[in-house]
This record gives sequence, structure tokens and C-alpha cells, in this order.
Amino acid sequence: MRGSGLGRWDSGWRSHASGLAKGGYILADPPDGDPEVILIATGSEVSLAVSAYEQLSAEGIRARVVSLPSWELFDRQDRAYRESVLPPSVIARVAVEQASGFGWERYVGSTGAVVAMSTFGASAPLKALQSKFGFTPDAVARMAKEQLEPAS
Repeated sequence: MRGSGLGRWDSGWRSHASGLAKGGYILADPPDGDPEVILIATGSEVSLAVSAYEQLSAEGIRARVVSLPSWELFDRQDRAYRESVLPPSVIARVAVEQASGFGWERYVGSTGAVVAMSTFGASAPLKALQSKFGFTPDAVARMAKEQLEPAS
């Protein structure tokens, strides 16, 4: 599924990629106030996170989209930079990875969520697989809203 059926969007509409050399950067932020939830993605999943961000914003939920194309480079940055991108005070986090979710827990934390593949070998049209495994803007937005619900 990775790299298949990519949507197009103008990366300059929210933020520029000046943080690319740092391995991760804020692509979109809420217009008013600090984020309540952070959506983290890389590669083809970024457009999915942006679509979920737009849905959440329309519902009044303050979301941030972080593009994290290089864990290695991001982890080399000083703590101040890393925490400016992924503030520890925002524990509601969702990572989107159309492959294995292995390793994403270091960025979403122990309470965050990862939308990723947990099984392999499924065969069907791309849209059907994306829907089945939660790789839709609606599913990512729903997961983000669940992150905002108080723990019971």
C-alpha cells in the first residue's frame, strides 16, 4: 500500500519544510492556541494526516501535523527542538504508517495510538484495503478524537 494512490496537495499551504534537514517538522498547526492532538506521519501518509487535520479543525479540535521523515535526524536534534515539535504536554498523539507500526511508540508515547498494518498478505483493491485497515481521514480523525477522551 505504501506509495500507492497518492493524493496531491500544495505543501506550501500551511508550512514550509525548513525542518526537513532536522528530520521532523511542524507541517500544520491550529490557527488559535496550542494543539490538543498531534498527528505524526511521513511520506505518503502525510496527505492522510493533513486530511484528518482538516476534518478535526472543522470540528473545532486544535490539531498539529508533524512530518517525521527521518527518525535518525530528528533524534539527533537538541531536546528544545524536539520538544518544540512534539511538546511533552500534548499526550494525545496518533502516528500513521501504512507499514509496520514498529518504533512509533517512541513518538506517540505509552498512551498514543498508531494506525499501522498489523497483518500482511491481504489482497483487494487499494481503497478497500485502506478502509479495512483504517487508512482513511475519517478513521485517523476518529482515532485522534479517541485520544482526547478521558481515560476510564
